Amino acid sequence: MERGLIHIYTGDGKGKTTAAIGQGIRACGRGNKVYMVQFLKGQSTGELSTLKKLEPDFKVFRFEKIKDFVWNLTQSQLKELKSQINTAFLFIKNTIKNFDCDLLILDEIMGVLSNNFIDTGSVIELLKNKPEKMEIILTGRDAPKELQDIAHYVCDIKSIKHPFQCGIPAREGIEY
Repeated sequence: MERGLIHIYTGDGKGKTTAAIGQGIRACGRGNKVYMVQFLKGQSTGELSTLKKLEPDFKVFRFEKIKDFVWNLTQSQLKELKSQINTAFLFIKNTIKNFDCDLLILDEIMGVLSNNFIDTGSVIELLKNKPEKMEIILTGRDAPKELQDIAHYVCDIKSIKHPFQCGIPAREGIEY
């Protein structure tokens, strides 16, 4: 890539991770190396088995071992989760420093920020120091304005209607 830009996929609608993966597949298809670091996602998803087939050109990294929602965790589990997130963030810093990929996806980084596991200033600093040619995508609800201000793309994915509102639970192959 001649110039790497910053994307944000935010909002309360379904499809932020899916959009990021789609962009990653497009980049991979053009010969770019893609890394996706997923936060706050512990369960297996359909896209993981598909992306495994694209390795080593598209790699997914998960550092968290806890597989429950943040609001269900004990103080001890929260402390462990924060440590795992810090390990992931250090990996991201090194990935950027070493320019290990052309496109870096930080999936659910906004959830990390809104739960105060990492501060917004640290992410801004990271983005300001990225290699010129590295593209970065950040996903998650409630993207802070400071991040939106430095991004080149900001997509707000809105939920107009969702089956969950009618009591239909998440379905394998569609929501995960």
